[in-house]
Amino acid sequence: MDVKHFYYKDSIKTDLSAGIVVFLVAVPLCLGIALASGAPLFSGIIAGIVGGIVVTLFSQSPIGVSGPAAGLAVIVLNAIQDLGAFDAFLLAVVIAGIFQILLGIAKAGIIAYYFPSSVIKGMLAGIGVIIFLKQIPLAVGYKAAEEGSLGFQTHTGAGENTFSGILHMFEHLHVGVILITAISLLIIAFWNTGFMQKQKWSKIVSAPLIVVILGVVLQAVFKGIDSLALTAEQMVKMPVATNFEEFKGLFSGPDFSQINNPQIWITAAVIAIVASLETLLCVEATDKLDPHKRITPTNRELLAQGAGNLVSGLIGGLPVTQVIVRSSANVQSGGQNRLSAFVHGILLLVSALLLPTLLNMIPLASLAAILLFVGYKLAKPTLFKSMYKEGMTQFIPFIVTVLAIYFTDLLTGIGFGMVIAIFYILYSNFKTPYFFHKHKDGHYQIDLSEQVTFLNKAGILTSLDKIPSGSNVIIDATRSIMIDHDIIEIIENFKQHAESENINLTVLGLKKFTGFENQMKVMDKKLQAG
Repeated sequence: MDVKHFYYKDSIKTDLSAGIVVFLVAVPLCLGIALASGAPLFSGIIAGIVGGIVVTLFSQSPIGVSGPAAGLAVIVLNAIQDLGAFDAFLLAVVIAGIFQILLGIAKAGIIAYYFPSSVIKGMLAGIGVIIFLKQIPLAVGYKAAEEGSLGFQTHTGAGENTFSGILHMFEHLHVGVILITAISLLIIAFWNTGFMQKQKWSKIVSAPLIVVILGVVLQAVFKGIDSLALTAEQMVKMPVATNFEEFKGLFSGPDFSQINNPQIWITAAVIAIVASLETLLCVEATDKLDPHKRITPTNRELLAQGAGNLVSGLIGGLPVTQVIVRSSANVQSGGQNRLSAFVHGILLLVSALLLPTLLNMIPLASLAAILLFVGYKLAKPTLFKSMYKEGMTQFIPFIVTVLAIYFTDLLTGIGFGMVIAIFYILYSNFKTPYFFHKHKDGHYQIDLSEQVTFLNKAGILTSLDKIPSGSNVIIDATRSIMIDHDIIEIIENFKQHAESENINLTVLGLKKFTGFENQMKVMDKKLQAG
């Protein structure tokens, strides 16, 4: 457990305010992800509590927030169905937590540093686009998808998707909801003006908090007006326990009798790998959002997430990861340190115990307005412009990641982006690790760079194939530090080809990798001077 940099005196007020906002955003997300996962609704709340309290205490991520993740919903749904019981699934979550702890000990967190910046920015923008578009129907009174849904084809209507959900919302416009959304957006926009930024009290009381309070008041006022009154579908829905015994009944434990079931271990491994990858990606993205540009220790984060999943599985919760939506809301609300994430976890626990009825008075429109703002900040048009200006090698992996995440899911989208990014890396390696020259006197020279790998085979073979019979050729490896065996083999094969085509071949600097250089013809001084 680590309490270093848990909070600073100067930022306590803003951290507390941000924690409240993140809590309000987390409630519908926790419930919605549980619903999408085919799990008991309260299991999402449990995961949110564990992510806010347990993970935060062990983590060193300054602004990251953990909880149930939409990216795991399909895996959880299939796992519960395959295992046949939720308590068997909980055992897999416990084992997945142990696996993650072992990954942290093995320092597997270094994987996070191998994701290109263009893909990470694409992930943030893709999630921002999804968040923004998903909230539009809710903002006018049409519940086109369950809360927590981040998929293109995860809407409640048969065959409905994000686009059709937006089109169908015009058939379900609700004046009361639209008024709450419009007023909420005006408040958020006004809060970000220069005038409000100069007011000290605006940094203590955040716009999202005012939006939620006003939403509760407005929906209460609208109850007496038939044309404005909100329906149950347009409100937050949280399970309500009437006494402590009912509250205890909302928790459950794993079925340890299934420990010898191979499917349990397979499920645990899948959860551990996917949850770890999603966490590492979110850590990388969240660190980019941090205004102080602090770096999260990734190995420590895997340990923290493992501890969280171990506890979550033991008490009946869904798997947890670090999640970008709540982390983004934390940053946008002024969160500075881990105190805000911890406060959000405490509030989830208190609300589950004492305030479920009060939380169910919050209109979804208020939360939609907050998330519209979060989505816009993540996917600003200026981001797309700046990525385009950086060139196609940055823009294409970025835009492919955005589109693939939107039309598939988070991990698939990142996979597409990585493939495109790797293609550009290979293409760059194809061009740069050697230089091919044709001198004025007609001789050819290939200068190999410091690192020459099998990735450069195609380029070198293509260059050698251009050399006509009877030419003088120099292959210079004097600057090389590492040459792959495949490249040496290509040069050896070209030597045989040179003898048959009357090509005068000279190789320099290859002796330190092989004795092969002694077999080459000695270079003429005049040729060297050319």
